Amino acid sequence: MRAKHIIVGVTGSVACYKALDVIRALRRFGASVEVVLTKEAEEFIRPVLFQSISGNKVVTSDLFKLTEGWDAAHISLAEKADLVLVAPATANIIGKVTAGICDDMLTCSICATKAPVLFAPAMNEGMYKNKIVQENISKLKKAGYHFTGPTKGKLACGSEGLGHIQDVEVIVKEVKRLLK
Repeated sequence: MRAKHIIVGVTGSVACYKALDVIRALRRFGASVEVVLTKEAEEFIRPVLFQSISGNKVVTSDLFKLTEGWDAAHISLAEKADLVLVAPATANIIGKVTAGICDDMLTCSICATKAPVLFAPAMNEGMYKNKIVQENISKLKKAGYHFTGPTKGKLACGSEGLGHIQDVEVIVKEVKRLLK
């Protein structure tokens, strides 16, 4: 049986450092992991760190970057994915996917894939509980997208509340469940 191929989309949240632990855990269970960083995520962590942890070249947000040979990168990512995990998932990425906005490598890949898509939200509690964000999550769930978390915990703003990214073990358990 071939290794499962998981695309991990990392967005611009303080919680993006947790994606490194998720990637390590996914690789431990034998998955092949390819990372797609949004422009905002690149402001937090450089691509080279994700490359060293995943063992694969990191895809950045530039849709117009030339690739070797002819390859529509967002389509090839979408087609080879057994699952797409967005961790952390900001209100921004959730809103863009809900609206069908495809303006970077991650949103285009999500729109083009037939694989299950799992979001692990991480944001301020006020943002998470915002009526529009909750409507977007509800629409995505009705469309067949999956969510894990968030949980209560220490948030980037310094307060405690709902919006902390789900625990790594729980995210990986949900990935395994969706892959079966």
